[in-house]
This record gives sequence, structure tokens and C-alpha cells, in this order.
Amino acid sequence: MHPITIYHNPRCGTSRNTLALLRERGFEPEVIEYLHTPPSRETLRALIAATGQPTLALVRTKEALFTELGLDVPGVTDAQLVDAMLAHPILINRPIVVTPLGARLCRPVEQVLELLPAQD
Repeated sequence: MHPITIYHNPRCGTSRNTLALLRERGFEPEVIEYLHTPPSRETLRALIAATGQPTLALVRTKEALFTELGLDVPGVTDAQLVDAMLAHPILINRPIVVTPLGARLCRPVEQVLELLPAQD
């Protein structure tokens, strides 16, 4: 079985649907409920790098806290965004799925299909 990890929030419909799609396809991923078990700084930075997306793409910009913390102003650095996500994991966009083929923020859900390895 190929290792798959999903950074998951069970209250998020997109995250639930992504997890369900993985299971429908025969994969049982490691589920990390990042609100209860936030990633370390190193892990978060590695996830961001692995997606190939800018840091801001993995931040929930529609979360009220994003604006309350002043993260919506020009000049906010990637380091400041990472600090905010670590201090307030609700700001981490989800679901992030990691497979041997890469990592991706799976919004929309169907993006997870590009990460699925061929099954034996």
C-alpha cells in the first residue's frame, strides 16, 4: 500500500469529500486532524514547498482571523504567514494531501485524483 497523508478538518465539507474519495478509490490515508495536531514549522514549510504553490495559497484568506491579524495588507511576508498558521491552525487551508506523487491543496476535491498512485 502506498503511503498517503491527508491534513484534515472533519468540519470541512471539501476535506470530508476528499477523504471519502480516497477511501472510495481503495486508499486508507493517515489522517492528521491538524486543528488538534498542528504541523511543526518544518513540516508546514515542507508542505508548502511540496505543493509548489505560494504560501498565501495555503492560507484560509476568507477566515475572519486572517483580516483581524492584519495578514491582508501588502508586504506581509511568507514567514509572517507561516507564523500565523502555526499560532492559529484554523488559518491552514485544507485538505492538503501528500502521496508519493507529490502534495497538493485539494480544492476542488478532484485535484486529489492527480496524486493517486496506481494500485497494485
